[in-house]
Amino acid sequence: LQMLALLWMTVTVTVAAGGDPEGAVQFLAVGDWGGVPDPPFATPREVATAAAMGRAATDLGADFVLALGDNFYYEGVRDEWDPRFQETFEQVFTAPGLRELPWFVLAGNHDHAGNVTAQLAYGHRSPRWNFPHYYYSLRLSLPGTNASARLLVLDTVLLCGGGDDFGAGGAPQGPRDVGAAAAQLAWLRGRLAAARHDRYVLVAGHYPVWSVAEHGPTACLVRLLRPLLRRHRVTAYLCGHDHNLQFLEEGGVGYVVSGAGNFVEESQRHGGAVPPGSLRFFFGAPASPGGFAHLRLDAHAATVTFLEATGRVLYRVALAP
Repeated sequence: LQMLALLWMTVTVTVAAGGDPEGAVQFLAVGDWGGVPDPPFATPREVATAAAMGRAATDLGADFVLALGDNFYYEGVRDEWDPRFQETFEQVFTAPGLRELPWFVLAGNHDHAGNVTAQLAYGHRSPRWNFPHYYYSLRLSLPGTNASARLLVLDTVLLCGGGDDFGAGGAPQGPRDVGAAAAQLAWLRGRLAAARHDRYVLVAGHYPVWSVAEHGPTACLVRLLRPLLRRHRVTAYLCGHDHNLQFLEEGGVGYVVSGAGNFVEESQRHGGAVPPGSLRFFFGAPASPGGFAHLRLDAHAATVTFLEATGRVLYRVALAP
């Protein structure tokens, strides 16, 4: 079994862009989108965000969706036949621009409260749902160029431990399986070293490295992940967990928080816990119908656009290769 796990960890999915004439790979990043366990299961914010993602996919272009965890509130799913896959995913993200797009999925703390292996298995039942392993690598080819980008998808709950989204005392308390956490970190080190020829390297996980909001920085990731991101000059780290939209820049790395798919919270109680001057953008208006991020990687820049579910562009930043 262990050998099988090692084979799986190096699975590389190659995503070719849908013929963008200017040679770009584009995707939508949404976190904490997972509805609620009671009928009608999808919240008004999730529905509004899904509709706006469909419009953005059509208007701006998108090759896939990156789901940043907390896919099913509050306790994940029971098994691969759980009706929540239909109620919270298949029947909500139905806009024409989204229907054909593959989703690449990672698990959040609420997913780990249920059965994550069921979410892995669901990939065999839905052509849209791609979740090959707890952590995995995507190779993105920039069309019309010989350049490539790398997206490394992590499981920060396996790395750092479980946490609670709501209420204090929710910080991850360390991994349940220290060996599995060490194996993931070793895998990440190897993938980052191997990605030195990629024009862009993106890393995604559920927990933030830096955040000014309710949960704030994740001490475990500041300790383990931040030095790797800086050493390997990673373009950006994408996450959710805090229920708002943020952009921070520190040590040459962009930090994208996109956790406004289902809840929006305005607290900036950890404003003093991030490096001074690192916060460039924050949006958490409680009356907002939600939001997400759009990323465009071309030969010249990685452009991150934060969109509200109204379609309004909230902030845009270009990151160098």
